[in-house]
Amino acid sequence: MQGPAGSENGEPRRAAGFFRSRWQSLTPLDRLFWRDLVVVGTAISIASSVAALILLGLKLPLPWVLLVHFSPVPYNIFLTLAVWRTAEKAGGAKASLMMLGSALWLILTAIA
Repeated sequence: MQGPAGSENGEPRRAAGFFRSRWQSLTPLDRLFWRDLVVVGTAISIASSVAALILLGLKLPLPWVLLVHFSPVPYNIFLTLAVWRTAEKAGGAKASLMMLGSALWLILTAIA
């Protein structure tokens, strides 16, 4: 039996709603920046780095290790662009600082 989302458990639609709401600037800027980008995005990046180190310790081929390490980069780019889009609509000094912070965060997560 299908749920209201057109799938058995509604997960595909929920995920699409998550990305859509952030891309269309429907998520509040504070939540998008602090929770989604800083807390969740950083946790995902740290987890992928730890997994990559474990794979490196297990002597897996370097391309696989690098793939795991850099796998969150597309998601991090998405979050950074979503912050920028939302901040542009919000305007103000706080929004500008969040734009700068998200760009610096993206650089740090990409090289760390």
